[in-house]
Amino acid sequence: MKWLGLGLVAALALLVAVALGPTHVPVAALATSDIVRSIRLPRGVLAFLVGGALGVSGAALQAIVRNPLADPFLLGLSGGAGLGAVVAIAAHASGALPVALAAFAGALIAMVLVYRIGLVGGAELDPRVLILGGVAVGAFSAAVTTAIVSLANAALLRNAMLWLWGGLGNASWSSVWLVCASLPLPLVTLFAAARPLDLLALGEEPAGYLGADVTRVRRQVYIAASLLTAVAVSVSGIIGFVGLIVPHAMRAVWGRTHRALFPAAFLGGGVLVTLADTLARVVVAPRELPVGIVTALVGVPTFALLMRQWTAR
Repeated sequence: MKWLGLGLVAALALLVAVALGPTHVPVAALATSDIVRSIRLPRGVLAFLVGGALGVSGAALQAIVRNPLADPFLLGLSGGAGLGAVVAIAAHASGALPVALAAFAGALIAMVLVYRIGLVGGAELDPRVLILGGVAVGAFSAAVTTAIVSLANAALLRNAMLWLWGGLGNASWSSVWLVCASLPLPLVTLFAAARPLDLLALGEEPAGYLGADVTRVRRQVYIAASLLTAVAVSVSGIIGFVGLIVPHAMRAVWGRTHRALFPAAFLGGGVLVTLADTLARVVVAPRELPVGIVTALVGVPTFALLMRQWTAR
């Protein structure tokens, strides 16, 4: 019944995304409307895929570093993507594709840097060093991004800020197919690692005694989760807090077993970003809010609550 309920909520979120928008489309005309077919439907599907990728990525990163506050933001991946996108915007890149490719490249560079920092002192990824490396890379990316934005003209400044706060205004069927082609490999990798991640929650030594290759699992999961994040932010900009709050919400219902947590986090993240994008489109129509603002309004208080609970242990 829980899966049925979550599936119905996901279907309802997509239906709301298709039915609502700044332009009124009669219910009877939804199936034949060009606005729905060319704009709202691909945008709703893309929002769902992006949210799902971020939700699963957050659950995986929290598992390998064994920190409930870990997410793509904390590990510097979103900051690297933002820097890449802002560099492309400042270089007057034309079209959404060059910016998306630059953001993807920035996220991959951040992934490699954080990974190398995590290997300091040995051949195994140290979760504590990984988090510190992510914070350092994220802070450096934010500093360079701010420097570029501060020197840009007004038009570039607006475009950069809108991208940094996330948005799906450039959604198209091409971007949907691109994301659909990019997600299966990292998702399959993470689902295959579900059992070792359950063992890793017991601690490194117990997991090793029970047959898990801790070093290999951490490496594969980190790379797969980073690729999910890179794909998501390259087409949507930086949409924060999804990878933080969705895994915790899903654990409260489905428990900590990753075989159930990953699909639940995908559906939950998809629902959150789809509804947030719909709200961003209609609340100040015909203008549009960045999706990241909507998710931040939910995520910041949740983050503060999680921080308080974690530090009280």
